[in-house]
Amino acid sequence: MSTDQNLVPHWDSAALVTIDVQRDFLSESPYGVAGTTEVVPALGRLAQAFRIARRPIVHIVRLYEPGGANADLVRRTLLADGTRVVAPGSPGSQLAPGLLPDGAPELDDTRLLAGKPQELGPLEYAIFKPRWGAFYQTPLKELLDRLDIDTIVFAGCNFPNCPRASIVEASERDYRIVLATDALSQGSEQGFGEVAGIGVQLLTTDEIVAATR
Repeated sequence: MSTDQNLVPHWDSAALVTIDVQRDFLSESPYGVAGTTEVVPALGRLAQAFRIARRPIVHIVRLYEPGGANADLVRRTLLADGTRVVAPGSPGSQLAPGLLPDGAPELDDTRLLAGKPQELGPLEYAIFKPRWGAFYQTPLKELLDRLDIDTIVFAGCNFPNCPRASIVEASERDYRIVLATDALSQGSEQGFGEVAGIGVQLLTTDEIVAATR
């Protein structure tokens, strides 16, 4: 980890942000992402460590409306043909088993699609994003500012797309950034090296859990 004082994580003002860890994106699902189911245990450990440390957690989710009108252009043809992926109200849109605390409510699609955070537990939230990046047309920055966050730990589904886009957006907003390299699907040494070049700290789940203590 870098010793550059502009990059070193501030663990007492850090939040965990998970990206697209939803049932329809699990490895075994028809439109799933290979390697996602396999990292859910590590994601669960991270989430539990942040709960114990009383640090915020934000689960970023996708919700594709029937027909795909609110989806990225690259997905609209698929969804317009009747395919249902993370459709509002569907079981597949819910967060993966083992990620949330006991007693957490299901996703409130109406609230999320209206651009409002949903509280899932103490200091734990869900936010809907309409595109790749977690900051694009979402209340994420406002929520993090309210919680006095300056460091973000990213983990979740499909590193080349949504996590990486979210990392770039976070860098543009001067957050200190940590990437949980073993709690992320579709990661690669080349990709990790590239984000390290913009100041992202590459740590394992064990290292992050230890740091939160």
